[in-house]
Amino acid sequence: MRILKYIFLLILLALVGITVYVATQKGDFEVTRSNIINTPRSTVFDYVNDYKNWETFGSWMQKDSDIKFNYDAKTIGAGAKCAFENGSNEGNIRTVFVKENDSLSQKANFNGTTATISWTFKDTVGGTKVIIHSKGKMGIMTKITSFFKGGITSILGDVYEKSLRNLDKTLNYEMKTYSIKVNGIVQRPSGYCLKQTVSCRIKSVGKNTKILMARMVHFFKKNKIPMAGKPFVNYDKYDVANDFATISICIPVRQQISITYGSDVSFGEIIAFTCLKTTLTGDYSHSKEAWIKAKKHIADNGLKENFAGSYTEVYVKTIDDIKQPSKWITEIYIPVFPKAISLPEPVVESPDISSPSSETP
Repeated sequence: MRILKYIFLLILLALVGITVYVATQKGDFEVTRSNIINTPRSTVFDYVNDYKNWETFGSWMQKDSDIKFNYDAKTIGAGAKCAFENGSNEGNIRTVFVKENDSLSQKANFNGTTATISWTFKDTVGGTKVIIHSKGKMGIMTKITSFFKGGITSILGDVYEKSLRNLDKTLNYEMKTYSIKVNGIVQRPSGYCLKQTVSCRIKSVGKNTKILMARMVHFFKKNKIPMAGKPFVNYDKYDVANDFATISICIPVRQQISITYGSDVSFGEIIAFTCLKTTLTGDYSHSKEAWIKAKKHIADNGLKENFAGSYTEVYVKTIDDIKQPSKWITEIYIPVFPKAISLPEPVVESPDISSPSSETP
């Protein structure tokens, strides 16, 4: 029994010694990993630039289903934030610098371990070369736990390698799997909504839609306003010749709501219109093709667009509902004039020449 006590004491002293040794070592680290993503650079950049997409490819996020994510009102671009927690573990990350389609710089903190993370996107044969580089300083607990798991360089290197493979897989399948269906003529009902309007260049419409949509959803949650339907965007003006668009990001409400003077959010009415409905199932990047198919249907079937109506996209299922882009649903409504119904020509009866009144004696 005394021998067992000595052995136990020796083991305990060894653990304490190792812990003290590890805790007093330098906590600086630097890790770099890269991979070729078989997708155009702008698509890869846009996907990584939105924290809401990270759950689809971040290996540490996919590995632990108990992680809870808290997204800020802004999840895209400089100033975007994301926080996560799992029991006593917690962390956060924010974007501090963005160079469009080229690079990102972020600051991260996980249980006291801080790091600067840089992403670089370069065109290359086969798609886009993505490079992740992180440099930081470990907290005491990270020093100890990482020591027994092979070291922080090995741990982060494995995380980055798996995440880049997941990113390639996600963009290859999820972003490219989609379908478009022209549903036919429908009536868009009237109602009320809260909206935020912005004017921009046409190439910035998609980015501004994502940013303002997140702000609108955050506004509803913050003010505890119930949604009366799915968010949608109205294309108030779309001038291709002058590269100019005005869009309104809207969320339906059940009744009129008074908004504080000076707010970016305003109250609006939804006007009823006869529309051609088209459904895109898949990532929003295929919306241009869906619009082209819808307009071709209008031309092929002798319909006429009603330019006084509201050109609308309704986001039935988005990343907030389901993480896989291949299952997102966007409904497109193009206002058209009701097609005239052709009535048959009236039948005019000719006089009966054999009638008694026409007979000769």
